[in-house]
Amino acid sequence: MAIYVNEIFFSIQGESVNAGRPCVFVRLAGCNLRCAYCDTKYAYPQEEKYDLNEIVKQVDAFDGDLVEITGGEPLCQEETPLLIHTLLEKGYEVMMETNGSFNINLVDRRCMKILDMKCPSSGESDKNDINNLRRLSKADQVKFVISDKNDYFFAKNMMNSIMPDFPKSHILLSAAFPGLSFKKLAEWIIKDNLQVRLNLQIHKIIWPGILRGV
Repeated sequence: MAIYVNEIFFSIQGESVNAGRPCVFVRLAGCNLRCAYCDTKYAYPQEEKYDLNEIVKQVDAFDGDLVEITGGEPLCQEETPLLIHTLLEKGYEVMMETNGSFNINLVDRRCMKILDMKCPSSGESDKNDINNLRRLSKADQVKFVISDKNDYFFAKNMMNSIMPDFPKSHILLSAAFPGLSFKKLAEWIIKDNLQVRLNLQIHKIIWPGILRGV
């Protein structure tokens, strides 16, 4: 079984509730969306396939505990759930970032899903599968990338569809880069006493201007 892969690298987890932890990133190639602010357009082409065992071998070589499957959009490839299951069975803590347009129940429930729900400025908000907000486990996370006040209001409204007992600290608001400042977004959150987590993308602070994985 082979999967289109863009890159595999070891770095610091820059986002999510695991921000700051060393992490092996498996960036899969291909995406069904074209968000206006996308910072990984280089992952669109599906050019090189890796055998599943080769991917696992490369992950093992980094001797880490945390693995993130990202893209592109991982669920564009039907083999992705098996890759995630295989890594979980080997004892890895596995995260998957997904753009919210595919059913997240396709993936092993032990995997921590980061559901990136698209706001209007992305140009792709009509692709959101709203039912995913009711498929979340308490270990999962929901992310909103905010470009302007319209996106902010959109995210606040969409939060009403998240199950009531979902951890508020697992709702992530991130400022679109470049564009909206972290400071401005922080001010909106404080003014509204919005019970969420400000998502700072610390990898872009540590390595400014670096496009690909480090």
